[in-house]
Amino acid sequence: MNTPAKILLVTGASRGIGAATALRAAAAGWDVAVHYRGDARAAEDVAAAVRAQGRRACVVQADVADEAQVESMFRQVDIVLGRLDGLVNNAGIVDVAQRLDEMTAARIRRLFDVNVLGAFVCAREAVRRMSTRHGGAGGAIVNLSSVAARVSSPGIYVDYAATKAAIDNLTLGLAREVAQEGIRVNGVRPGIIDTEIHATSGMLQRAQAAVAQIPLQRMGTADEIAQAVVFLLSEASSYTTGATLDVSGGR
Repeated sequence: MNTPAKILLVTGASRGIGAATALRAAAAGWDVAVHYRGDARAAEDVAAAVRAQGRRACVVQADVADEAQVESMFRQVDIVLGRLDGLVNNAGIVDVAQRLDEMTAARIRRLFDVNVLGAFVCAREAVRRMSTRHGGAGGAIVNLSSVAARVSSPGIYVDYAATKAAIDNLTLGLAREVAQEGIRVNGVRPGIIDTEIHATSGMLQRAQAAVAQIPLQRMGTADEIAQAVVFLLSEASSYTTGATLDVSGGR
């Protein structure tokens, strides 16, 4: 008898690390819910690539900063794919490079709403479905952090760095909270990765220049992060929880 596929929701999966994670997870046997906020066509392309690997996929839209939209998204996954076994909290934003004394409260609030509140509410909904306390069969959560949480990114985006430090704390605290309920919670802390996010913040040239400071002397790829994420979702990491893995080229 074939074992039913496990069901995974990847937030922010229409591009970059999220898209690479969806494809790596499909290759590892997961059915995947591909979340996006604004680019439906890109999300549909990722879902098509998941299906091309013989896995089920659905596309779900939500602004993760909106609690009602997150709740609706999880209900849609329940209906289309079934009860969740895994969550990758990848959705996140960055803004243009600025000093703190140049930032508006609106900018800071939006980063925390998306990067922190969104991750917390998504994790909450996943726990409600996966925890044995709620009748679930267990599962795994992987949160995407950033090396910025360690180095603070002064003069660039200390607000973004602070949101990722909050994610590190969520990973450790939630892991201990649900450890006896069948859920493992881990994180991945990428370094400088060759994705579109650098162009979004106007930091592409600076990111390229920073390669000289990376011991491995290059940027990472989205797929290299995805491999780490899928490892932490898998039974190969069954004794790992509350950990955040640096995938940063030694930075």
